[in-house]
Amino acid sequence: QLQLVESGGGLVQPGGSLRLSCAASGFTYDYYSIAWFRQAPGKEREGVSCFSTRTGNTYYADSVKGRFTVSRDNAKNTVWLQMNSLKPEDTAVYYCAAEPERTLLSFRRCVTLGPAEFGSWGQGTQVTVSS
Repeated sequence: QLQLVESGGGLVQPGGSLRLSCAASGFTYDYYSIAWFRQAPGKEREGVSCFSTRTGNTYYADSVKGRFTVSRDNAKNTVWLQMNSLKPEDTAVYYCAAEPERTLLSFRRCVTLGPAEFGSWGQGTQVTVSS
């Protein structure tokens, strides 16, 4: 069973930057979709980004394109989310999520970024953007 742990959240002023990390362990499949979601109080969970290890493609929500960047360190089994030019509307609990890519079509969940398609979740880390 895959285990995910997020860290790196905090308080930052508008226009500032933060980098979140997602450490993973317990791999049992060769390929995974690894995604970032966020959820603000009273709002539904929103997909932020997704990386498909099978295809090598990274997908971003329109709201974060050009500001957020995903990177990974295979040796450390860690994925980072670099967040730049942060806005107050970025305030949310950020979650790392993953699901095995069992078939050649599994990458589609990265395009859709539907929370129900991901079975493994971290505990979340709070990001607050405020002056």
